[in-house]
Amino acid sequence: MTPAEPRGDSTPDADASGGPLSVMVDEPPVTARDAETVAPAARRRWRWTPRRLDLAVYGVFLLAALWVTSGIWADPAGRVAALYSSDPAQVQFFLAHSVRVVLHGEFPFFTEQFNYPDGVNLMANTAILALGIPMVPVTLLFGPAVSFVTLVTLGLAGTAAAWYRVLSRHLVRHRLAAAVGGWFCGFSPAMLSHANWHPNIISQFLLPFIVWRVLVLTRSTRPVRDGALLALLVTAQAFVNEEILLFTALACGVFLVAVVVQQRERWAAAWRPLGAGLAVCAVLAGALLAYPLWVQFAGPMAYHGLSDTVRDYGNDIAAFFTPGSPTLGGNERANVNLAPNYSEENAFFGWSLSLLAVGIVVWLRREVVVRALAATGLFFAVLSLGERVSWWDRDLITGPWELLVKLPLLDAVVPTRFGLITTVVVGVLLALAVQRAAALRVVERRTMRTLTAAGLVFALLPIAPMPLRVTTRPAVPKFITADRWRQYVGPDQTLVSVPVPAMGNTDPMRWAASTDLAFKIPGGYFLAPRNGVTGDPGRFGGRPSGIGELLADVEATGRTPKLDDRQRRRFLDELRHWRAAIVVLPLNEQNAEPLRRTVEQLVGPARQELDVWLWDVRTLTSQSA
Repeated sequence: MTPAEPRGDSTPDADASGGPLSVMVDEPPVTARDAETVAPAARRRWRWTPRRLDLAVYGVFLLAALWVTSGIWADPAGRVAALYSSDPAQVQFFLAHSVRVVLHGEFPFFTEQFNYPDGVNLMANTAILALGIPMVPVTLLFGPAVSFVTLVTLGLAGTAAAWYRVLSRHLVRHRLAAAVGGWFCGFSPAMLSHANWHPNIISQFLLPFIVWRVLVLTRSTRPVRDGALLALLVTAQAFVNEEILLFTALACGVFLVAVVVQQRERWAAAWRPLGAGLAVCAVLAGALLAYPLWVQFAGPMAYHGLSDTVRDYGNDIAAFFTPGSPTLGGNERANVNLAPNYSEENAFFGWSLSLLAVGIVVWLRREVVVRALAATGLFFAVLSLGERVSWWDRDLITGPWELLVKLPLLDAVVPTRFGLITTVVVGVLLALAVQRAAALRVVERRTMRTLTAAGLVFALLPIAPMPLRVTTRPAVPKFITADRWRQYVGPDQTLVSVPVPAMGNTDPMRWAASTDLAFKIPGGYFLAPRNGVTGDPGRFGGRPSGIGELLADVEATGRTPKLDDRQRRRFLDELRHWRAAIVVLPLNEQNAEPLRRTVEQLVGPARQELDVWLWDVRTLTSQSA
């Protein structure tokens, strides 16, 4: 349905050197006939062949990704993004779970290794199995912290490379145009923001191929085969990130509708192969995903709808005209109230790129594809504003998301992330603009190149990627790394850290991940139904914990409370519910001394073992106690 697919069949193009979608370069590849007439010395001369150009572009993307993550690569286990949140520890936990799936045949969609004994529904928590399982060798050899930063690096570079590949083969004829579009799709401010914490969101390397295969279906002569190929891509993406897959499906729908509205005659030829292919895709992907989706929506610890904490996350209108925090022109303080937090800066194009994007649409407005892209980008930009539309943190009107947020599936969406689709639209518009500029003959070629380069610098330099700011984090205690815990903790018992694992205290999840989840912990950072009741609305963390809240307050305030007998009995009941074997407090924990005195009121004196305070509570929590 687009100029990118001029043939009536769906056979993918073999490469850039042949076929109607071949990429034009300044010096075309030497054919076999030409080679016979070229002198041997000339044939041996090094040339920028299409393959070498591709490799050079991929290399630039990889170097840029290493530049962005360089601060973490310096010490993966000891550094984390300075704008710290709990997500890196959660991802490392999931990576360790993938090791257990591969080596021990553990059930992939549910685990009791944290939030014991209730467990966690991993299908409802983006356990990234499609990323974690291929990374098992790296996790085993170097640890989950190295796997985490590897995924972030490959997510940025891989997404840029994938968009470059699809754009250069199926939309634009100049590799520079495809490289610019791929660069922005992979290194936009939104991608850099998520790179701090969310490798599942920035790993979008399957999305351009999904979009391409959907467009192929509109002209396919083999819809069954093409629908099956699409189903495999959809299934793989479901195990990377379902939310991004949903956005992509919605974006394809909006784009196709926008095309058909402009050229209704296309529908007559497209609806049969498209309908047949999508039907095949739905049946096959539905069969492959039926059981995992059942676990997600009806299995143990399933929930319906996101926590109210994130359901109202939306972009401020001003966020589209401000550079992102992790960019050359970014200012963290200026961006404080324009996004829900630093990990959700899902717009932040800056004034120059925003103006350029509007200018491109006006310039190329006669093209059907450009108008359809503009409609798609605007649609998702409006949805990303959330339930309340605001300008510089001042509420203006109620947003359209207010009408959609309670619909099935959409009640599990973080609305600010709709801006990621607008980001892709801008990247494709940049590619089309560079392509058109290269074809202009109103001025000499050198002048046109200079003007194009100046326009790109004007638009992209303020949001150029910078290395992620990092900070140190506490090392995993030697008590854990030396396996001293093994003499205390049995298979159906837990190691309880002080403070108790929660959204604001994920270090114990890193401890467990460093041992490939060899011991269980209570609590943790995850999404689960409120009060642990399957089917209830979601919230962060498990059922409320009295001892967890108490110890978190002591850590924050440094004040030691006076506990009465009733509190002691209630807190001991929680330790029995968790089947606690030992309670562990690192010596270097914030306010360690007040925390130690508080725990001693509950379970008696502590003893130091290596670099932790230790309480052996097995006699207090056994079934006979």
